[in-house]
Amino acid sequence: MFQKIKNYINKKITSLIFDLQKQEKQKMWWRFTALPNINIHHTFAPQDVHIFKGNEGEFGNITIGETFFVRDYCRISVLPGANLIIGNGVFFNNYSSINCIDTITIGDNTIFGEGVKLYDHNHKYGFNPDFFVDKTAFKTGAIKIGKNCWVGSNAVILKGVEIGDNCIIGAGCVIHKSIPSNTIMKNSQNLISESLQNE
Repeated sequence: MFQKIKNYINKKITSLIFDLQKQEKQKMWWRFTALPNINIHHTFAPQDVHIFKGNEGEFGNITIGETFFVRDYCRISVLPGANLIIGNGVFFNNYSSINCIDTITIGDNTIFGEGVKLYDHNHKYGFNPDFFVDKTAFKTGAIKIGKNCWVGSNAVILKGVEIGDNCIIGAGCVIHKSIPSNTIMKNSQNLISESLQNE
């Protein structure tokens, strides 16, 4: 009898803690979406402010349309002064990321496979007098991805790229040049097989 009472109390305490955590998460989301530069449709899922990254609590301009869904371990980084515009019906699979310090625009009904990365910038580098890569200065270029595109797993889209409507980007492609509408891009790596049999 005592064990049943103990189990019941433990269940109630666990449930209460879970409810409090859920309420706090919801409050954080409401505070985030109440910011004047954040315009996220209420159908966004999951409503977790930790998906978004800015700089010391400051974010750039974020506009997200209806039914945008991200799976687990995705990160959306929009630094102050940057612009992220996402249309309706967009989907990001696990481990994908958006890294925006300039401008990234994604059209309606575009879907992204696992591990896709978008970067609208890269580090500045040069010789002064020796070769160096600057850790805090960047070269930027807006990314624009059209409507009804499918970007395969582990693709990387780099700064200054424009992808037209109705495009397919094959898994593992690194896109550093613009692509016209109605195009399929494939990774042209060649697979070489060798026998492991003893000769």
